[in-house]
Amino acid sequence: MNSTKKFNFMFVLSMLVLGAAFILIGCSSSQQKPNIVFILIDDLGWADIGCYGNERHQTPHIDQLASQGMRFTDAYAAAPVCSPTRASIHSGQYPARVGIIDFIPGHWRPYEELTVPTNRTQYLPLDVPTIAARLKTAGYTTAHFGKWHLGWGQYGPEHRGFDVTTPPDTVTKKKSRPQNAVEWLQSVDITDDNPKDVDRLTQLSLDFIQQNRANPFFLYLSHRTVHIPLAAKPQTVEKYQPKPGDKKKNIHPVYSAMVEEMDVSVGKVLQKLDELHLADNTVVIFFSDNGGLVQDYLRVGPICTSNAPLRGEKGTLYEGGIREPLIVRWPGSVKANTICDTPVSSIDFYPTLLDIAGIMPPENFTLDGESLVPVLQQKQALENRALYWHYPVYHHAAPAGAIRQGNWKLIETFADGTLELYNLRADISETNNMVDIEPEIVKALHAELDAWREAVGARLPETNPEFNPAKRTEWGQHPDQSR
Repeated sequence: MNSTKKFNFMFVLSMLVLGAAFILIGCSSSQQKPNIVFILIDDLGWADIGCYGNERHQTPHIDQLASQGMRFTDAYAAAPVCSPTRASIHSGQYPARVGIIDFIPGHWRPYEELTVPTNRTQYLPLDVPTIAARLKTAGYTTAHFGKWHLGWGQYGPEHRGFDVTTPPDTVTKKKSRPQNAVEWLQSVDITDDNPKDVDRLTQLSLDFIQQNRANPFFLYLSHRTVHIPLAAKPQTVEKYQPKPGDKKKNIHPVYSAMVEEMDVSVGKVLQKLDELHLADNTVVIFFSDNGGLVQDYLRVGPICTSNAPLRGEKGTLYEGGIREPLIVRWPGSVKANTICDTPVSSIDFYPTLLDIAGIMPPENFTLDGESLVPVLQQKQALENRALYWHYPVYHHAAPAGAIRQGNWKLIETFADGTLELYNLRADISETNNMVDIEPEIVKALHAELDAWREAVGARLPETNPEFNPAKRTEWGQHPDQSR
């Protein structure tokens, strides 16, 4: 073989080998399971974001995320406070079934009309196969950064399926807590270099993505913001201070600054995915754990925000307490700039993530949620299923339960049996109680709510023998509170 023919042969051979390598790389990339980034915000209201109609807060990165994916208008937390909702995310079960029906450890009114049930455990039950543990079986590297609120020590996220968690030395050290709750709740305008640990949690997330870019990962970024006490950087707060001639007045400049700093964090995570060319193979989910907190439960702190047009706030079963912002971006599966009005719940995340990762549900474990993949891909709508809430404790309202089916929502207050019925499609603000107008709908929904409570083992409040009308609104130490 002369030198020219030998050169041509070697050139062709090298091109074939190189082409085969590209094909193999392409196949490997296309077959790799999607990365999952789940961003959970603490106490963020449905109406706190620009793409949900807020004109006060600056949320360009979240708004852009919505334009690139699907925005849900009727997404719900399974409870109006943090721990039960978080339990539902990690278990795929209703809080009443898990046994965590209030935040850990919970509220307590010793002299109220009802003695309320307590959480069955002050941690996520150990027999729950968490979503992180399930994803690990499929080769995912898992990380949890930020708020857990489902048990400490041996019950923390590092023992529940997460490979990487927030290092103790990077958690913002709390300032010495005032002697009484009123003083603590009134401590607003807290400002320093890293309020609410936003920057540290964000950087931990960016480092995790960088280090695990070659293999599928599950990042659960659980911010502590925008929960009270209010805290933000001085330079961000200054942007929202009232100025002469302002047409869009902010309810509280520190709260508005917290929302913006949270949005900046989201933007940094999205930018990192872009830089590493991971965005096209990453599912991003943005959600909140309960409705916006208008004012603390003692009614002594600042007015933080407004959930309008929704009624109520965190700690209630009105829409302001349970309807949440939910955005899902999944390139190639979710069409950009789509809006979905299907009612969904935080119990649906677990089966959805299993579906995305191609994992079978755990054996002998009940899942209350349904996969949202058919909804996300606009291939099939969920059946007209009912969604349920069981919040049998005192918070911003009396102990109550609720059911939504279709456009109808029924709320039952346990102390006196009061029923409220609303058509949410026509009355999103829940101002027109139709309980006397639609008795058959009330009867059917109430029966279904009763049957569900029995099926999941929901415990109800009991008459309090220590009831004292003069002291009923006093708050006491929860019997399960660590001493």
